[in-house]
Amino acid sequence: MEILELIKQPWPWYIAGPLVGLTVPALLIIGNKSFGISASLRHTCAMCLPANIKFFKYDWKKEIWNMFFVFGILLGGVIAFNFLSNPNPIIIDGNLKTELASYGVTEIYGMLPEQLFSWESLFTLKGFFMMVVGGFFIGFGSRYAGGCT
Repeated sequence: MEILELIKQPWPWYIAGPLVGLTVPALLIIGNKSFGISASLRHTCAMCLPANIKFFKYDWKKEIWNMFFVFGILLGGVIAFNFLSNPNPIIIDGNLKTELASYGVTEIYGMLPEQLFSWESLFTLKGFFMMVVGGFFIGFGSRYAGGCT
Protein backbone atom coordinates (compact mmCIF):
# COMPACT_ATOMS: atom_id res chain seq x y z
CA MET A 1 0.00 0.00 0.00
CA GLU A 2 1.36 3.39 -0.96
CA ILE A 3 1.91 6.00 1.72
CA LEU A 4 -0.70 8.32 0.17
CA GLU A 5 -3.32 5.56 0.24
CA LEU A 6 -2.42 4.84 3.87
CA ILE A 7 -2.88 8.50 4.79
CA LYS A 8 -6.26 8.69 3.03
CA GLN A 9 -7.72 5.80 5.03
CA PRO A 10 -9.35 6.44 8.41
CA TRP A 11 -6.97 5.48 11.17
CA PRO A 12 -8.28 3.39 14.05
CA TRP A 13 -8.70 5.06 17.41
CA TYR A 14 -5.91 3.01 18.98
CA ILE A 15 -3.40 4.54 16.53
CA ALA A 16 -4.70 8.12 16.11
CA GLY A 17 -5.62 8.65 19.78
CA PRO A 18 -2.21 7.87 21.28
CA LEU A 19 -0.46 9.88 18.54
CA VAL A 20 -2.50 12.94 19.45
CA GLY A 21 -2.21 12.23 23.17
CA LEU A 22 1.57 11.81 23.09
CA THR A 23 2.04 15.14 21.32
CA VAL A 24 1.41 17.07 24.53
CA PRO A 25 4.02 15.40 26.76
CA ALA A 26 6.50 15.19 23.87
CA LEU A 27 6.30 18.94 23.31
CA LEU A 28 6.70 19.56 27.03
CA ILE A 29 9.67 17.19 27.40
CA ILE A 30 11.48 18.11 24.17
CA GLY A 31 10.80 21.83 23.93
CA ASN A 32 9.59 22.79 27.42
CA LYS A 33 6.50 24.23 25.72
CA SER A 34 2.93 24.00 26.91
CA PHE A 35 0.72 22.85 24.06
CA GLY A 36 -2.67 24.45 23.64
CA ILE A 37 -4.85 25.91 20.94
CA SER A 38 -6.98 28.22 23.08
CA ALA A 39 -3.89 30.21 24.09
CA SER A 40 -3.50 31.36 20.50
CA LEU A 41 -6.50 33.68 20.97
CA ARG A 42 -4.71 35.34 23.87
CA HIS A 43 -1.54 35.70 21.77
CA THR A 44 -3.55 37.19 18.90
CA CYS A 45 -5.19 39.71 21.22
CA ALA A 46 -1.83 40.61 22.77
CA MET A 47 -0.37 41.15 19.28
CA CYS A 48 -3.21 43.10 17.74
CA LEU A 49 -4.67 44.99 20.72
CA PRO A 50 -1.81 46.20 22.92
CA ALA A 51 -4.24 47.73 25.41
CA ASN A 52 -3.41 48.40 29.01
CA ILE A 53 -4.93 45.11 30.16
CA LYS A 54 -2.87 43.07 32.60
CA PHE A 55 -3.92 39.75 31.03
CA PHE A 56 -2.41 40.79 27.67
CA LYS A 57 0.79 42.31 29.07
CA TYR A 58 3.39 39.62 28.52
CA ASP A 59 6.07 38.80 25.96
CA TRP A 60 3.88 37.18 23.31
CA LYS A 61 6.86 36.94 20.94
CA LYS A 62 8.14 33.98 22.97
CA GLU A 63 4.92 32.15 22.08
CA ILE A 64 4.91 32.93 18.35
CA TRP A 65 5.57 29.25 17.60
CA ASN A 66 2.01 28.58 18.75
CA MET A 67 0.64 30.88 16.06
CA PHE A 68 2.62 29.02 13.40
CA PHE A 69 1.24 25.77 14.78
CA VAL A 70 -2.34 27.04 14.53
CA PHE A 71 -1.68 28.22 10.98
CA GLY A 72 -0.30 24.75 10.22
CA ILE A 73 -3.50 23.17 11.53
CA LEU A 74 -5.54 25.40 9.23
CA LEU A 75 -3.28 24.70 6.25
CA GLY A 76 -3.31 20.96 7.00
CA GLY A 77 -7.11 20.99 7.06
CA VAL A 78 -7.25 22.73 3.68
CA ILE A 79 -4.76 20.28 2.16
CA ALA A 80 -6.55 17.27 3.64
CA PHE A 81 -9.94 18.46 2.40
CA ASN A 82 -8.75 19.29 -1.11
CA PHE A 83 -6.29 16.47 -1.77
CA LEU A 84 -6.89 13.64 0.70
CA SER A 85 -10.69 13.44 0.87
CA ASN A 86 -12.31 10.06 0.46
CA PRO A 87 -14.86 10.32 -2.40
CA ASN A 88 -16.86 7.30 -1.19
CA PRO A 89 -20.12 7.98 0.64
CA ILE A 90 -20.04 7.83 4.42
CA ILE A 91 -21.40 4.58 5.84
CA ILE A 92 -23.57 5.17 8.89
CA ASP A 93 -24.66 2.33 11.14
CA GLY A 94 -28.40 1.63 11.21
CA ASN A 95 -28.55 1.95 15.01
CA LEU A 96 -27.02 5.42 14.80
CA LYS A 97 -29.53 6.45 12.12
CA THR A 98 -32.37 5.30 14.39
CA GLU A 99 -30.98 7.21 17.36
CA LEU A 100 -30.43 10.37 15.30
CA ALA A 101 -33.99 10.09 13.96
CA SER A 102 -35.25 10.11 17.56
CA TYR A 103 -33.57 13.52 17.90
CA GLY A 104 -35.16 14.75 14.67
CA VAL A 105 -32.09 14.33 12.45
CA THR A 106 -33.23 12.38 9.41
CA GLU A 107 -31.27 13.82 6.48
CA ILE A 108 -27.73 12.52 6.85
CA TYR A 109 -25.79 12.87 3.61
CA GLY A 110 -22.36 13.93 4.76
CA MET A 111 -20.20 14.53 7.78
CA LEU A 112 -22.38 17.37 9.08
CA PRO A 113 -26.16 16.94 8.97
CA GLU A 114 -27.70 20.12 7.61
CA GLN A 115 -30.51 19.93 10.15
CA LEU A 116 -27.91 20.70 12.82
CA PHE A 117 -25.13 22.55 11.01
CA SER A 118 -26.58 25.22 8.73
CA TRP A 119 -27.26 28.94 8.87
CA GLU A 120 -30.98 28.24 9.10
CA SER A 121 -30.59 26.05 12.18
CA LEU A 122 -28.20 28.54 13.78
CA PHE A 123 -30.88 31.24 13.83
CA THR A 124 -33.29 29.14 15.89
CA LEU A 125 -33.51 29.03 19.67
CA LYS A 126 -32.06 25.51 19.73
CA GLY A 127 -29.26 26.52 17.36
CA PHE A 128 -28.49 29.60 19.43
CA PHE A 129 -28.12 27.56 22.59
CA MET A 130 -26.07 24.86 20.91
CA MET A 131 -23.63 27.18 19.14
CA VAL A 132 -23.47 30.43 21.08
CA VAL A 133 -24.13 29.36 24.65
CA GLY A 134 -22.27 26.07 24.12
CA GLY A 135 -19.36 27.94 22.58
CA PHE A 136 -19.26 30.29 25.55
CA PHE A 137 -19.14 27.35 27.97
CA ILE A 138 -16.36 25.69 25.98
CA GLY A 139 -14.35 28.92 25.90
CA PHE A 140 -14.95 29.69 29.58
CA GLY A 141 -14.15 26.14 30.61
CA SER A 142 -10.93 25.98 28.65
CA ARG A 143 -9.80 29.34 30.01
CA TYR A 144 -10.80 28.41 33.57
CA ALA A 145 -8.87 25.13 33.27
CA GLY A 146 -5.75 26.96 32.12
CA GLY A 147 -6.04 26.11 28.44
CA CYS A 148 -7.34 23.58 26.01
CA THR A 149 -5.24 21.01 24.26
